[in-house]
Amino acid sequence: MPERRRGAALENALLDAAWEELTAVGYARFTMDAVVKRAGTSPPVLYRRWPDRDALVRATLTRVLQKNVLQAPDTGSLREDVLTLLREINATSVELITAMSSYFAGYHKETGAGTGDLRDPSATGRKQAVDAIFERAVERGEVKADRLTERVKTLPFDLLRHELLTTYSPAPDDVLEEIVDTIFLPLVR
Repeated sequence: MPERRRGAALENALLDAAWEELTAVGYARFTMDAVVKRAGTSPPVLYRRWPDRDALVRATLTRVLQKNVLQAPDTGSLREDVLTLLREINATSVELITAMSSYFAGYHKETGAGTGDLRDPSATGRKQAVDAIFERAVERGEVKADRLTERVKTLPFDLLRHELLTTYSPAPDDVLEEIVDTIFLPLVR
């Protein structure tokens, strides 16, 4: 008889099963019953933690994003920090980004909400990591703080995501440099 899972081990197993189910069938066909079967547990165990499919998807996405947080580089220049982070995302997250976009099309269709509505950015640590890059650049005098709106700070990453979603493959390095040198840096300097 297998050992009974409890606490964090049980929650991790449930969220792993939910992510496996989500990536296997997409949001439209994602069900709590399928997660129960995949995790080898009972419905009350799952429903005790997450009352419905939406809550489980939110928790699953937050966990996946937390596991994939990249460390904010500190190269001594904003250009190199942003390029380093873009290169790391480009090298490690193509599959995650394309899968999430594809799987959550059903979520958007059903609820009208975007994937950003599924998660709390502060819970994943991503916003804090990116903010650290920009705070250091302001301290070094590379950029003016008033030019760093939230939209401007996310622009290089939004452009990379667009590139990944239109090509389904990593962006060439010259594209990353163009995003930073031609589009992003002129906006903040």
